[in-house]
Amino acid sequence: MRRPWPLLLRTLAVRQRRRLRESEAAFILLAVLAGVAAGLTTEIQQYLAHGLQQFFYGVSINRLSALGSIHHPWRLLALPLGGLAMLLVTRLLRRRQRAPVDVVEANALHGGRIPFSDNLVISAQTVISNGAGASVGLEAAYAQMGGGVASLLGQWLKLRRNDLRILVGAGAGAAIGAAFGAPLAGAFYAFEIVIGNYTPAAIAPVVAAALSAVFVTRGLGIEPYLIATTADRVISTTDYLLFAALGLICAALGIVIMRLVTFAEVHVQGWSRLGRWRPVLGGLILMPIAWLSPQSLSAGHGALHLDLLLRPSIAFLLAILCLKIAASVISLSFGFRGGLFFASLFLGSLVGQVFAAALEASGLGISVDYTDAALVGMAALSVSIVGGPMTLGLLMLETTHDFALMGVVLTAALISSAFTREAFGYSFSTWRLHLRGSTIRSPRDIGWMLNLNAGRIMRTDWVAVEDSLSVADFRARIALGSTAKTVLTDAEGHYHGIVPTAAAHAPQIDPATPLASLAILADNPVLPATGIQQLIRLFDELGADELAVVDERGQVVGVVSEKHARRRFFEEVDAAQRALFGEN
Repeated sequence: MRRPWPLLLRTLAVRQRRRLRESEAAFILLAVLAGVAAGLTTEIQQYLAHGLQQFFYGVSINRLSALGSIHHPWRLLALPLGGLAMLLVTRLLRRRQRAPVDVVEANALHGGRIPFSDNLVISAQTVISNGAGASVGLEAAYAQMGGGVASLLGQWLKLRRNDLRILVGAGAGAAIGAAFGAPLAGAFYAFEIVIGNYTPAAIAPVVAAALSAVFVTRGLGIEPYLIATTADRVISTTDYLLFAALGLICAALGIVIMRLVTFAEVHVQGWSRLGRWRPVLGGLILMPIAWLSPQSLSAGHGALHLDLLLRPSIAFLLAILCLKIAASVISLSFGFRGGLFFASLFLGSLVGQVFAAALEASGLGISVDYTDAALVGMAALSVSIVGGPMTLGLLMLETTHDFALMGVVLTAALISSAFTREAFGYSFSTWRLHLRGSTIRSPRDIGWMLNLNAGRIMRTDWVAVEDSLSVADFRARIALGSTAKTVLTDAEGHYHGIVPTAAAHAPQIDPATPLASLAILADNPVLPATGIQQLIRLFDELGADELAVVDERGQVVGVVSEKHARRRFFEEVDAAQRALFGEN
């Protein structure tokens, strides 16, 4: 008898899923498919955003931020109109009970699972914001769609948790690689910013995805992003020291920018009457800034090249730096959507050029090349805000083809990264998640840790007695050696502490003593949702070896021991490491 077609298709799908889980070559081919999709979605989003800019501002060949001036001030109405569009999108999504999940959050908390509708929301909001001229970049949308399509493929094929995380990272990194024509930078973006580590099992699929995405963009006739540098130079020890100082300056500025966005956002959200119109008001505030200098518009691709070519005065560079920071802070705090990836590159180039100009004007007899300083500043400031020192180092290499500069670029990037981690502890994406109440500091997988709580590891075979008993009554009911500890409750089952059995049977204790006087940890129960890390911290702080678990009414539902909690924690860590490194 012939099999029905639906059953046959399901059987074939199951076989393919099993093959993908068992075959490294098949997984690499899946990553290539994710990379192709990432390349296509990147170009589609770029086309849509540039189409909006052409419609609103009339730009065709030049980038929006490279315009010398806005000849028709009415065109700046695109900013509040973009804010209005953002407001309408927000209204359409008002029934959503949660914020969209981005790729970093998905990999850190959800094992790479991203609802596809979240990708569309983030992409649409970012394209509208950038297309209207707000000072945000498209890179966050590129990575979201690249990682989101990969997540959709992986969920359909029912990949294992760690394989899905790798595939999501590969898709996101491929999108970044496609945006710049830089496959190595895209691969390291996946490792450092989306996956959170380098593993032998992830190298081949991640690199394959990045290469395939770049091949797609080149096949579509898109030229890679390039910056011309000085052909011949000698990098001296003094240059290393000066660029190291530039790295520290960029790290400090990166922290200031992230703090400024938060400060402005908190105050704007506190507006009671005007708060709902935040994007429109933000667009109106951006209009005079854009009128002063179009370099504050969009992410800054054209402005970066223009300033490197014209080499303007230090006063002009400082003015553009302040205007661009103000525009970025206003755009993000007033409700426009996007990232600071390329905006941080542009700001870093300005800081580098100001640094070079200041050295030249100092009269100390020391100087650095303007373009070199701009490139080092780009990497250092972007590392502070975005993270990923190797990502930015390789991006500078692939956009300049200048190996001689790599040493000082990496030096400044690593110093910036270390200073930011020590003084601040977050990248811009993880900082914004932290403000929403998340514990994420990196894309490392901690979802299993959040799911491991007191309710999952407690035991329910505890011994309980009423708090009205005397020590004599307790001794009559609970024999020495029958149980180490007893939970003390009232008649309704509410928790009143823990009584060590040995303490109640101590000969020096008067049998008439109320049992409640021997209770310990009466004020330290835990809830079922208490996480494993907090549990272990409480065991250490209280010096306890058992804690009672109570519900919201204060009634005992279980007991968790320190020994069992630590054993389960290290079992989960070991399982995560085996999955990470592909061990059986």
